[in-house]
Amino acid sequence: MTAPVSTYRLQIRPAFDLDAAAGIVDYLRDLGVDWAYLSPLLAAAEGSDHGYDVVDPTQVDPRRGGPEALTRFSAAARGAGLGVLVDIVPNHQGVAVAAENPWWWDVLRHGRDSVHAAAFDIDWEHGDGKLGLPILGKTLREAVAAGEIEVAPVTADEAHGAQGVARYFDHVLPLADGTAPAAATTDPATVDAVLAAQHWRAAFWRDDATELNYRRFFAVNTLAGVRVELPEVFDASHAEILRWLREGLVDGLRIDHPDGLADPGGYLDRLAEATGGAYVLVEKILEHAATDHAEQLPAWWATAGTTGYDAMAEIDRVLIDPAGEGALDALDAELRADTAPETYDDIVRDAKRTVAGTIQAAEVGRLVRCLPADVRDRLGDDIAREAFAELLTSFSVYRVYPPAGSELVAEAVAAASESRPDLAEAIAMLAPLVTAGDTELSRRFGQTTGPVMAKGVEDTAFYRYPRLGTLTEVGGDPGVFALDAAGYHRAQVQRQATWPHAMTALSTHDTKRSEDVRARLSVLAEMPQRWSSTLERLRAVASTGDGRLDDLLWQAIVGAWPASSERLHDYAEKAAREGGVVTSWADPDEDAEARVHALVDAASGEARAIVEEIVGEITAPGRSNSLAAKLLQLAAPGVPDVYQGSELWDLSLVDPDNRRDVDFAGRRALLTKLDQGWLPEVDDSGAAKMLVVSRALRLRRDRPELFERYAPLPVVGPAADHAVAFDRGGAIAVATRLPVGLAARGGWDDTVVLLPAGRHADALTGRTWDGGSVRLADLLDTYPVALLAATESTGAASPDAPAPAKENA
Repeated sequence: MTAPVSTYRLQIRPAFDLDAAAGIVDYLRDLGVDWAYLSPLLAAAEGSDHGYDVVDPTQVDPRRGGPEALTRFSAAARGAGLGVLVDIVPNHQGVAVAAENPWWWDVLRHGRDSVHAAAFDIDWEHGDGKLGLPILGKTLREAVAAGEIEVAPVTADEAHGAQGVARYFDHVLPLADGTAPAAATTDPATVDAVLAAQHWRAAFWRDDATELNYRRFFAVNTLAGVRVELPEVFDASHAEILRWLREGLVDGLRIDHPDGLADPGGYLDRLAEATGGAYVLVEKILEHAATDHAEQLPAWWATAGTTGYDAMAEIDRVLIDPAGEGALDALDAELRADTAPETYDDIVRDAKRTVAGTIQAAEVGRLVRCLPADVRDRLGDDIAREAFAELLTSFSVYRVYPPAGSELVAEAVAAASESRPDLAEAIAMLAPLVTAGDTELSRRFGQTTGPVMAKGVEDTAFYRYPRLGTLTEVGGDPGVFALDAAGYHRAQVQRQATWPHAMTALSTHDTKRSEDVRARLSVLAEMPQRWSSTLERLRAVASTGDGRLDDLLWQAIVGAWPASSERLHDYAEKAAREGGVVTSWADPDEDAEARVHALVDAASGEARAIVEEIVGEITAPGRSNSLAAKLLQLAAPGVPDVYQGSELWDLSLVDPDNRRDVDFAGRRALLTKLDQGWLPEVDDSGAAKMLVVSRALRLRRDRPELFERYAPLPVVGPAADHAVAFDRGGAIAVATRLPVGLAARGGWDDTVVLLPAGRHADALTGRTWDGGSVRLADLLDTYPVALLAATESTGAASPDAPAPAKENA
């Protein structure tokens, strides 16, 4: 396996296609990047900017440049010395527009006799042989009676071989051969007769709990689950991907949502065999990151590791002041509505139970249908459904992989039984069945715990618990407030020993807040009373009526400021609906959403002075946090990824805000200026961050021998708790922690870091330092971070560093 030293994520989309990406590979090389890391490339739904709604796995998306552009991009990357990593989506396909997906269209047209019927995870028996499509805005009877459904003949070239179609507003569905009417009509009797003859059944969208009979991605009806566990489906859906590897167009793959697969370990084994052991990463969320009880990636999986959310949780928390936890807890208690769950664990349980009983009800129903007949008869469907929902709610991780994880199952059984003692007997009957080896029930149960966790935690609880916005990030446990330096070092030692080629990340296309927003919000833990009083003033100007939602929205505004009104409105509406307290996606509350939007308007109106006052206080320490976080990520064990544009300050919020255009021309100009010897201030330009990013990436790429181990370095003195320092085997990173309180807590004057013997050149400033005791006041007098490299045998510093300017005594 050839592993990258670092990666740079590019969001390939129609507005920034493969040819546009090819035009910046020289910039990526100059920045110090080792591999380019591309978002999904296969043909996706029209208008898709993210690419995760693949509609045809057999071709590179023409709107992203097509196969010829991939060839051109790969050649450009090779010419710049870059490897190529590509994101792929084996779990599901996009089916929002049936005609865009030839496999799905064929299944709709031919039903169980379709050559692609086995590709999708459909429970045909539950649908009486029909594929359930909950797409209607009312019941089928009402839609037909209202004349909203038209059936019509269509020529073959107009409908991919179908002889006729049914139209319901934007939905166009193929009719089975021989069932098309002689002429287009909305006549109810004719429409009823035609629809009765189809292999699909349209239904009211609110009836998806009973009508839906295909597996989805989470609760998204327009993303249908694919059965890659079948060899023929794996081969058909991976032929194009394997061609990329076989022809040397790409070097590695990132696997989206492996927990959704029937057998993730088996899939990775098959992929490793098909690719000859290429570099493969998995987007696996490991729960309880940054704790001593963190979930571990299955050691037997054929993968180099995760995509780095676990590392993100560690880095975020080592830069948070633990002293602020009590005051922020008290603020949260003041803001909590009387009827709201009190603790974070209570919020999670409440959210997950709601998800299991509502938007995952179709999947729970399928688990009930998978029960052995005698167990199902004994329990009855209603009790079985309730017991499954409680058990799913009680799992503390996304998924367990038998035979491992028995203790987690036991914990879930105990928690579910305690929550619902009336269901304890039923839960005890289900427990051995859901972990009973390779059975359909156990596989499907594993495929369902993940969606309940994701929708309940990331997409609901995270929006209901705003105590500190930094903490509510993918892969992190908001119940874990901070991590001391010793805990951070333990995590890095473990990563170096177990998954040295796993990715590390700070911003991704899925993060709720960019790394720089989180770094700024972390400062609030150092001044919780100041935030409490500021929030009180802000709420006096504008409030949604829900204290926790107010805290969430005002933190987002402060964290992303300055931001356009449009960006903040989009975020606020999404956040309020995801939280589901005052409004929701399924039932938007116009009055509540009007209050949400009024709050955003106030940020640039009546409350602007208050917003800018607090932003002015936290911006500089937030930038110190940003530089510290970036250096820790880039210098620590693992393969660091730089998300597009984040080499400068990037104050983005949740997608699609983080897919905005990146000014690469401006970044080229700044990098050129840095390479001419400019040492920038830590200012609005963000050039100081680019200095850290470029020098760290170049050092890792050009001198890999300096990064072969991990050892904490001693920091001694009154401010020792305010620094993190480690030696990678010749490369030394020193980063500031908790910058706001330094003066009050003793400062750097009498605090030293003990460097290894020899001479070390700072890749950021060019100064050199001898081994032994070095005062942090001297080492960090220019930037809040330092990256030292053991000088080479010639005694020269890194060729990328400015000329030496100072030596220690």
